[in-house]
Amino acid sequence: MATWNSRGLRGSGLEDLINYTIEAYREKKLALIQKIPTPIKPIQIDKEHNHITLAYFDQKSTVDYIGTVQGIPVCFDAKECRTDTFPLANIHEHQVKFMEDFEKQGGVSFLIIQYTGRDEMYYLTYDRLAEFYDRSRTEKGRKSFTYEEIDKDYRVNRDGSALVHFLPLLQKDLDRRD
Repeated sequence: MATWNSRGLRGSGLEDLINYTIEAYREKKLALIQKIPTPIKPIQIDKEHNHITLAYFDQKSTVDYIGTVQGIPVCFDAKECRTDTFPLANIHEHQVKFMEDFEKQGGVSFLIIQYTGRDEMYYLTYDRLAEFYDRSRTEKGRKSFTYEEIDKDYRVNRDGSALVHFLPLLQKDLDRRD
């Protein structure tokens, strides 16, 4: 009889759900979004098994995903949070700067945050992220934001094959800007 091995599920998580969703969006011709791999520099390679055994991050990455939705450039990052307090240290300064520059070029930047303890996901607009980030940079500024501060109107739902159905929230973000 086979036994369950929890190690087999490692790597499953928010990014897997998003990857499945963006593939469904692509198939329906709703969006073309790519996962951006984090660049690494291999240090040791196991030639017998042909895999990297030691590496380090070669350069700072930008965001997790970049693409276009019906002609609208989008970039976003996916973050998981186990508690109701999200530490802003989980979002690097170069990522916030990239998102800011992307917005200045006419694109839409956002975060998708999964509160794993609540089994809830939210779309965090760039404007709201920038508010939290700016607040954290003051001398006595809070270095996190709470679940209570998240706009519950931006809750990400599932819809058929779109396990992280963020397109309606992107539309809400765009409508708010007009």
